[in-house]
Amino acid sequence: MPEDPIAHSELAALTRRFEEVAEKHDREFGIVKSDLTAVRLQIGNLDQKVEALDKKIDRNQAQIIELLTQLVGRRPDAD
Repeated sequence: MPEDPIAHSELAALTRRFEEVAEKHDREFGIVKSDLTAVRLQIGNLDQKVEALDKKIDRNQAQIIELLTQLVGRRPDAD
């Protein structure tokens, strides 16, 4: 039974379109994956900055308490 040239060309066209769409999806997935990696890095940097800021706030609050305690003439451990 001979092959149908129209069916063969339609199958080739469908295969080509399928492969083009698959390549496009692969590229888009790569872009999304890259963007997610960048977001993760930024979140990690923000976490580090927040931790550093928390430590600085804690130190500043401790200094303020110490200075206020000295101002009223009492030590925190004198109770």
